[in-house]
Amino acid sequence: MENDKTNTEIPYDLRQCISFHGHLCPGLVYGYLVAKESIRLLGLKRSMDEEVVAVCENDSCAIDALQVMLGTTAGKGNLIINDYGKNAYTIVNRTKKQAYRFSRITTYVYAGKYKDEFEALEKAVSAGTANEQEKLRQRLLKAIDLFSRPFDEVFSAKMSGVPVPPYASLAPSVSCAICGEMTMQTKMISGKDGKLLCIPCSKNN
Repeated sequence: MENDKTNTEIPYDLRQCISFHGHLCPGLVYGYLVAKESIRLLGLKRSMDEEVVAVCENDSCAIDALQVMLGTTAGKGNLIINDYGKNAYTIVNRTKKQAYRFSRITTYVYAGKYKDEFEALEKAVSAGTANEQEKLRQRLLKAIDLFSRPFDEVFSAKMSGVPVPPYASLAPSVSCAICGEMTMQTKMISGKDGKLLCIPCSKNN
C-alpha cells in the first residue's frame, strides 16, 4: 500500500482480514466496517462456538472479514448466506438476544485525495479497457477511501427483530442405499421403497 498507507498504519485486525482473504479490496473493507461496528454496538467477542451469528444477504468478499473478526463460519453453522445480492448484514448476539442489521446507504462516490486518478481508473474499469495493474490500483484507492470514512457515511445500523437462528443441527451419518456414501441422516430423502437416499441419488431414482 505504498504511497497511500504504510502497512503499520493498517490496524492489526484489518491486516489479519487481508491475510485470510488474500488481498485488500473494497468488499473486504465493507465487512471489516460492519464487524467493528457490530462489536461496538453488541459488545461482542470473537465467537468460539455459535455465540455470534452473521446473516449475510450476499456472498461477497465482506464475508471473509466477518469470519475473521466475529468468528462466524460455515463450519460452525453461525454464518448464514441468503444471496439476495444486497449489501446488508444482520449480526446476532445470542447471549443478549439482540441483533443489528447493517445496510449500505448510497452508491459509492470516491472522496479521497486522488479523485482525478480514481475517476480515470473507474472509467477504464467500466469500459473494460483497464489492465490488471489499473484494476488493482482502482480497488486499492476505493478500499483506502472507505476505510477512512465514518461508519455512518457508509452504512445504516438498525436494531433488528430477527428471530435468533437455531443452533446448527447435529445428526448421525448413515449409508446411502444407492451410492453407499455416508450422509447426514437429516439431509436424506426417503426413496420409493422407503430406503434412505442422499440428495444426488434421489434425483436420479
